[in-house]
Amino acid sequence: MHDESLLYQFKDGIGVITINRLKVMNAIDYKSITMLSSLLDEITDTNIRCLIITGAGEKSFVAGADIKEMKDMNRSQGENLSRAGNGVMRKIELFQVPVIAAINGYALGGGLELALACDIRIASQNASFAMPESTFGIIPGYGGIQRLSRIIGQGRAREMIFTTRRFGAEEALPWGLVNAVYPLAELMPSAMDLAGRIASNAPIAIMSAKKIMNESVGLELSAADQLEREAFGNCFGTWDQREAMQAFVEKRKHGAFRG
Repeated sequence: MHDESLLYQFKDGIGVITINRLKVMNAIDYKSITMLSSLLDEITDTNIRCLIITGAGEKSFVAGADIKEMKDMNRSQGENLSRAGNGVMRKIELFQVPVIAAINGYALGGGLELALACDIRIASQNASFAMPESTFGIIPGYGGIQRLSRIIGQGRAREMIFTTRRFGAEEALPWGLVNAVYPLAELMPSAMDLAGRIASNAPIAIMSAKKIMNESVGLELSAADQLEREAFGNCFGTWDQREAMQAFVEKRKHGAFRG
């Protein structure tokens, strides 16, 4: 079950999760992590085509983990928190449809790790990014070290983590940390437009492409090619594939994809 600290809306195949903890700049604690995990399980079997994750308000996406909760943890409790955080980030990464992070402000520490677990990241002009964990005597613990290195490269990832330097959206753009930057007022409309374009395509094809991208990480090219061939073949014989190709041949608009 989730409460008002985690909001969910669904319309026309697009789901929107909003982290709603304004008093703490949407920082996520253990309860938030478990609620987010449960919510993802709840919406897995719906006819969702794309998911957006954002933060409430105009200042913060997610400003990290809850330091007040963490400060008295022992080694075992810290490891359990990392396990829970890693679990929900992996659940987002493997979620059956594309997930868009609409970063509307601070994306620090655990908040940046949340964004990194998403397929696509877009940001508002007031967004800022950092991995400040070492200033608190810890390291990124929710998979951030691995994902950051893979997304922006080892050199920049090491600089971010070792220096804890905070930087803005315009700098994050050429690094590939975000795909696009918008004025704050245009962020959610742009996220919805992007999600709508994804949702308008054949869902089996989109889900298959995401699955192959995830499963191919670290594989030799020959093994990745085999996964792609099998997934490509599986698309044939679906109603969506037959209808779309037949419509193309007949020079007409295809029917709505069914998935």
